[in-house]
Amino acid sequence: MIHAILKDRPTKLFLGFTAFFCCNALIAEAIGTKLFSLEKLFGLHPANFTLFGQSGLAFNLTCGVLLWPLEFVMTDIVNEYYGPRAVRRISITAVCLIAYAFLMYYLAIAIPPSDIWIASSGKQGVDNIQQSFSAIFGQSNMIIVGSLVAFLVSQVVDVTVFHQIKKRTGNKHLWLRATGSTLVSQLVDSYIVLFIAFSRIFSWQQILAFGMMNYFYKFTVAIVLTPLIYLIEGRIERYVGHDTAKAMKLAAMGEQQTDTAVMLPAQPPEP
Repeated sequence: MIHAILKDRPTKLFLGFTAFFCCNALIAEAIGTKLFSLEKLFGLHPANFTLFGQSGLAFNLTCGVLLWPLEFVMTDIVNEYYGPRAVRRISITAVCLIAYAFLMYYLAIAIPPSDIWIASSGKQGVDNIQQSFSAIFGQSNMIIVGSLVAFLVSQVVDVTVFHQIKKRTGNKHLWLRATGSTLVSQLVDSYIVLFIAFSRIFSWQQILAFGMMNYFYKFTVAIVLTPLIYLIEGRIERYVGHDTAKAMKLAAMGEQQTDTAVMLPAQPPEP
């Protein structure tokens, strides 16, 4: 049984997508505690513009946004070839793993540090390595909840918009359904996480301003990454074969109950 699974290219591809999707989400959450200046990254001065009455705004983003756009690229690819059910499955898997990771972070923070480890702080140029460890891995509970809720809701929105566009365009205009679904879902994502995590701290004007700044970045990245979707699609076509790829797309669109592997035509021989 396991040998048949490992030889089936669409199955192997899905396992690879799932692994990357979950790993990328975990890394994005882990590095999300660090803020960076987008302007400084490109050697520019802070923007300092005004939006919704908030002045002095600049693009100060979490490092997590460097990786999250890849999640939505993967969502569109999985949606295209495996359908909404597959997207929901890998999204729930990713959320469960992220929740598990944060539980382990808090457990690691609570474990009493050894004297040797504390003493090593000076050698590493850190005043208190336990406090630094806690600051990095001990994110606010509301930020964690906001991030996970925003991720799940935005995934549902992405899947829905993607298939509504595909119903009207068929297999044409992949760029439209991929980019369009991402633009809508990222708008939802940007505001849900801000509302849940910071509604007690920020005013509505601040939430609107910060959310729009984050969305502008995500909007730009979504457009820039559109060619990547076509590149991945081309590689999939070559890997599984044109006929198999076409059958996968039809099965994904129809959400047929029949097992996809049974429906697929013969695949190229495994190298």
